Amino acid sequence: MRIFRSADHKRMPWKNGGGVTTEIAVSPDGASVDNFDWRLSMATVASGGPFSVFAGIDRTLAVLDGDGLSLTVEGMGTTNLTTGSAPLPFPGDAPTGAELLGGTVTDLNIMTRRGRLAHTMRRLDLDGTLELSTTAPELIIFCHAGACQVTADDKNAVLNSHDAVYLAGSSMLRFEAQAPSRLFVIELAPAGPF
Repeated sequence: MRIFRSADHKRMPWKNGGGVTTEIAVSPDGASVDNFDWRLSMATVASGGPFSVFAGIDRTLAVLDGDGLSLTVEGMGTTNLTTGSAPLPFPGDAPTGAELLGGTVTDLNIMTRRGRLAHTMRRLDLDGTLELSTTAPELIIFCHAGACQVTADDKNAVLNSHDAVYLAGSSMLRFEAQAPSRLFVIELAPAGPF
């Protein structure tokens, strides 16, 4: 089991439509920002503007903090995405723009290469225990807030705020919140239904 912690990953600030974006990115060993099969990032954005376009990529976006954003995706129209919204999937190669609904916004973004991987992302707000079965061969679990012990078969890890864990070959997950927690479970599988 590989454990990723945000402190181990470089924060990358750059200009974004006149504001500054700060990002934590997690991807497989050897992957670059332009060449990856999957990539997880958390970014705090201070202004609206266009999204980067990645050829052949599908992505899902969730708002973690802030008032949210108005997301306009070519071919899908405009959706207001807030902290209470379900994660929104959309093609990562479609021209996309975002306008902030308030001040700064922190989002969680998962991207996978179309034709090679498919993904789903679900949000769990947890205060207690939960068991979850999955048929996905690979999983990423990201803890946005709180603290939670994750047990997968005979493996376990404690995730604190902004920790993530990668798991392969696990069919049953048990979550035990050590403090009220918000987690995101990302299921990865070869392209096709799962």
